[in-house]
Order: sequence, then structure tokens, then C-alpha cells
Amino acid sequence: MAGPASRRRLRRLAALVLLLALAPGPPAAWAGQVPRPAERGPPVRLFTEEELARYGGEEEDQPIYMAVKGVVFDVSSGKEFYGRGAPYNALTGKDSTRGVAKMSLDPADLTHDTTGLTAEELKSLDDVFTKVYKAKYPIVGYTARRILNEDGSPNLDFEPEDQPHFDTKDEF
Repeated sequence: MAGPASRRRLRRLAALVLLLALAPGPPAAWAGQVPRPAERGPPVRLFTEEELARYGGEEEDQPIYMAVKGVVFDVSSGKEFYGRGAPYNALTGKDSTRGVAKMSLDPADLTHDTTGLTAEELKSLDDVFTKVYKAKYPIVGYTARRILNEDGSPNLDFEPEDQPHFDTKDEF
């Protein structure tokens, strides 16, 4: 059984914890330091196929988006590669996962479908996804197919991609 001194210490500790919990800001603010606000990116955006198609590089004043593995990237900084008339423009405005895996611009390959890809193509897809798209372009959202199940219910296994080392780099 705790004595009166132990109970007093416990009450003081509880009062201090309550004071800190109710205080208007962290201790740094009390010392005249301004705390840095937490940096938050834009909220996760869900793109339907129709909406993603609006960002295919045809409009001069619109960003250029493309999806790989259901992750939508803003590839506008690579306009000379992905803009209107550029060599990889066919990949934009859609989920081009299969085309990226096969290194193909064939219209039949410009789809999200990975059915029948070889182990080598799947490895290539993962490498390009990580070392090119995630490393060079900001994530702006996800395709509906990545976030939702076939029946339209939320995919409970969905986890957003991280870009902890994202830094804009030159394209080649």
C-alpha cells in the first residue's frame, strides 16, 4: 500500500501530465520558439479512368498525369518526354502498368492489366516503378481500381505509397 508521500508524488505527476495535455502548445512555444507546423501533403485523390484521361498532356495549362501500378504520378516536369507529341505521351492519361513492364507503347499494352506478364517483366515493372517514377515524380493520387474493390467497396488492404526520398531530379 502506498504511503501519503507516494500518493502526493503521483498526484503531482498526474497534474503535470494534465497541464501538458491541456497546454496551448508544446514546451518550445512557451520558451518563445515557434513550433514548425507538421508538413502534410495533399490528401489522397482517387482518379477514375475518365478523370485520369483529362491529364494526358493535350491541354497546355493542365498537368500531365500517368499511373503505374494504380499510383498516379505528375510527370509534368518531364514534359519533353510525356507532353503532346513527345515520345512517351502514349503512356499518359491512363494506367500504363503493362506498357511500363513490357517497355511497350503498343496501344494494346497501355493498360493496368498485368495478366500473363513474365517474372522478368514483373521485376522490370517494380524496378522502373521505384527507381524512375517514385524517385522522380510526385504522387498525386491513386486509381479507383487501386483503392476500391470490384464491387466498389473500399479496399481494406490499401496502403498509400511513400516517397520518403522524393526530390525533383533531371529526367535523363
